[in-house]
Amino acid sequence: MNVIDGKDVSATRTAYLTLRDMILTGALPAGQKLKIEELRAMLATGASPVREALSLLTSDMLVERIDQRGFRAAPASLANFDEIFSLRCVLEEKALRQSIAAATAEWEERLVLSHHRMKRGAEEGVEPFETAHKAFHMALLDNSGSPMLERFCSQLYDLNIRYRNLAAGGPNYQKRNIAAEHEMILNAVIRGDADAASACLLTHYRHTGDYLSERLTKL
Repeated sequence: MNVIDGKDVSATRTAYLTLRDMILTGALPAGQKLKIEELRAMLATGASPVREALSLLTSDMLVERIDQRGFRAAPASLANFDEIFSLRCVLEEKALRQSIAAATAEWEERLVLSHHRMKRGAEEGVEPFETAHKAFHMALLDNSGSPMLERFCSQLYDLNIRYRNLAAGGPNYQKRNIAAEHEMILNAVIRGDADAASACLLTHYRHTGDYLSERLTKL
């Protein structure tokens, strides 16, 4: 690969990560049309890296192609959330149970460490917490022995992030003790209690789902 190609790859990667973050956080609202020229100017890059980044985000289901040349941020709806939620519950429970069944001391140590980093991230700010939060949830599943299953779970996590951010705007969301919910999941996993761990994980997700369902019906 020559230098120019390397720069193109770097520019595409930078555009992809920036636009992805803006979609997940709502800086680019769901359903908003994404115009190449506007994004190019905003990111101070070329039209080609922006177009390639949008194509990658289309594969991630965070962007939709609305005609031969146009794009928009994927719309948000209660029906779409319900589908994401349903799939997460089924696939993550499967991955979690497989991970617990194959538990090793190394995996358990990695889980405890990821949980510690998440707690520390919560004290450092939103961005460190978000990174550590996903790392913890994926660590719960990454001993499943099913790479494809883990990849689907990771993608569904990202698709859910926009909805979780929306739910966080509701007044009742702030009343949750999310740290305690994570602690309960971790403790059940370390005990090797797959039934309790699965129940805690699904309850954790249902709390968010309940808040969000109520919020979406008012939008």
